Amino acid sequence: MTTPTATRSTRPATDTVVRFENVTKNYGPVRAVDGLSLTLHPGETVALLGPNGAGKSSTLDLLLGLRPADSGSVRLFGTTPREAVAAGRVGAMLQSGGLMEDVTVRELVALGCSLHPRPHPVDEVLARAGVSEIAGRTVNKLSGGQEQRVRFALATAGHNDLIVLDEPTTGMDVTARQAFWATMREQAAQGRTVLFATHYLEEADAIADRVLVLNKGRLLADGTAAEIKARAGARKVSFDLDGHDADAVDEQMLRALPALTAYERHGATVRLQSADADATVHAVYALGLYPRNLEVAGLGLEQAFIALTEEASK
Repeated sequence: MTTPTATRSTRPATDTVVRFENVTKNYGPVRAVDGLSLTLHPGETVALLGPNGAGKSSTLDLLLGLRPADSGSVRLFGTTPREAVAAGRVGAMLQSGGLMEDVTVRELVALGCSLHPRPHPVDEVLARAGVSEIAGRTVNKLSGGQEQRVRFALATAGHNDLIVLDEPTTGMDVTARQAFWATMREQAAQGRTVLFATHYLEEADAIADRVLVLNKGRLLADGTAAEIKARAGARKVSFDLDGHDADAVDEQMLRALPALTAYERHGATVRLQSADADATVHAVYALGLYPRNLEVAGLGLEQAFIALTEEASK
């Protein structure tokens, strides 16, 4: 199968924050990153999506200088990742790595601020991360969501130009997640670039102005959430059968409707995905059916993501 060509964002660039050029990373026989090329610009909020094993964490490790690339070039602000991190231009919130346990939240955040070349005031960092009320609590007494907010505080302890987040809202409740993303919008509005990997595709849809989809270490798609949805091609068709049709219709006739890519039925309600919604709906009527509550709509980002990655894996 021909490797799909990624849809590129058309946003004009005034500068380059991150540049990957034909980057490859292997772990023994496994190629985690495969010829990856991409560019990030100031002020962008970018979601990094991909199924398990797609290469998201490896890509972030390369970006942060935690691992070297086997081939290709990774540059941050025109320098190496390690130089950019040492200069205090990058803040990171990663899933891996624990927190110091026998210190208070304030002590840990104060340490992070003291180590940053361009630190923010400690109280400002605590307030931004929503952990001021638990500043006196020891880290080993925190819940999972509270630990995530402390990690966020450490990632924003100084004046960073790039903030990298790996599954940042895991363990947070709805209120904490909303507050977190409000803060991230503020960071981007100030010209910072925010790159986050997430399994919450609704977050990517609502928050990111650009979405990158990785699959098997390759960049499968690059564009706005709307462009990614359009790239998937399929549309959702749903309707209810009336009582007589629901009892009499041949299930195989519905499954044989033209252009179907997915079929689901619960009682009288039929939900389809179609590569040609017009042809599918026409065929429904051609069967002599009279669907009620007929709806035709584009795929959500989650459905588009599944469609793209499944197609690429064939």
